[in-house]
Amino acid sequence: MDNEGKKTRQESDTLGAMEVPVDRYYGAQTMRCLLNFRIGGTEERMPKPLVQAMGILKKAAAEVNQEYGLDSKISAAISSAADEVISGKLYDEGHFPLPIWQTGSGTQTNMNTNEVIGNRAIEILGGTVGTKDPVHPNDHVNKSQSSNDTFPSAIHISVATALVTQLKPALTKLRDSLNEKAIEWKNIIKIGRTHTQDAVPITLGQEFSGYTQQLTNGLHRLDAVMPRVYQLALGGTAVGTGLNTRKGFAENCVKRISKLTSLPFVVAPNLFEALASRDAMVEVHGALNTVATSLMKIANDIRFLGSGPRCGLGELMLPENEPGSSIMPGKVNPTQCEAMTMICAQVMGNHFAVTTGGANGHFELNVFKPMIASNVLRSIKLLTDGCTSFCVNCVQGIKPNKEKMAKIVEESLMLVTALNPHIGYDKSALIAKTAHLNGTTLKQEALNAGISEKDFDEWVRPEKMLGPS
Repeated sequence: MDNEGKKTRQESDTLGAMEVPVDRYYGAQTMRCLLNFRIGGTEERMPKPLVQAMGILKKAAAEVNQEYGLDSKISAAISSAADEVISGKLYDEGHFPLPIWQTGSGTQTNMNTNEVIGNRAIEILGGTVGTKDPVHPNDHVNKSQSSNDTFPSAIHISVATALVTQLKPALTKLRDSLNEKAIEWKNIIKIGRTHTQDAVPITLGQEFSGYTQQLTNGLHRLDAVMPRVYQLALGGTAVGTGLNTRKGFAENCVKRISKLTSLPFVVAPNLFEALASRDAMVEVHGALNTVATSLMKIANDIRFLGSGPRCGLGELMLPENEPGSSIMPGKVNPTQCEAMTMICAQVMGNHFAVTTGGANGHFELNVFKPMIASNVLRSIKLLTDGCTSFCVNCVQGIKPNKEKMAKIVEESLMLVTALNPHIGYDKSALIAKTAHLNGTTLKQEALNAGISEKDFDEWVRPEKMLGPS
């Protein structure tokens, strides 16, 4: 029994005996970490995708180790127990309670995984949980491995999986929805704006084509980093030399991991780099940071183009999803834009943490790995959900306010730019400034300056100002 009267069993590690909850598969090393790092509560648990990736790695290792002499029954039991980790079942049941804020190598999460899989394998084989017989967490589950190569490999497995199966599809769907609007609105003429001031005409479709290209570029950036994400540190063991592993072990493990995930993982070309640096994750988050930058620009533009409905720009009509004020009846706010921009700000903050962690790899091992991994995975999740929500609840329901756009175009003084080739920049500027000063129209001041009505109507035509002549 522990101090709270809960049933426990006794397990031991190299530091001695520990009381462990009887209904948990983890052992002494996990318990020590749980007691020594009471930081952040359940909200700061090691991310589930990372733990599931550890399960994938342990399953592959057990099957390959059988080829190198591991008893087939032990191998099969470890593989079966690993399947329960991969499914998320054992994470959800509380067998992986450790926080992100632990040793910077992820050693304690590696041992948490070894202990859980070891004890579950013992149970599968009909043994007594906690005895390390017939399955030992270090000798069998962790055979030919080190925390220093398994944990970074699990980071890459979880991040690659999340990028391919979550973020890229969500970002693609948002990009495609913006592109549909760009095509649909290709002939709607509106005023362009530079420096937030009136500029020459543009079509709404052209404006949205810019957003489409930003996200297309973002997808290309994610594709560009994937080759480094697919490189696994497995086989480096403690410092990159591969001590205590066997020739061919890493290559065979990675082949199995690729088969389990349907992703093209390879052994890192230099295992010293793969252990000592987290440059690939900094590069990944750099791409995520750029995607967040693009999304913030797009969300802000849509927010301001939809401002109003009567006293703002009012060129776009955004979906009315929920009441916007507890005091102002009838008010509706651009909430999806606000959520997206907050997500982007968080991702940008995460990028600073990832960069700092990546820059602090010392000698043969980076010891900021749990923090780096959790921030990369969190950013992927936030951007994935944000893109999906913004697409479905905002972009797909946007409608153009054609009347408002036409009115603003008609009132714009920057149509004067069309006069430049005919009367020169200085005379054109004088006409625009006079119209603004007098509160008159561009046409009126142009006529006052001696331009014929026929010439003005021929030269100043917004539909002819949308591209090269």
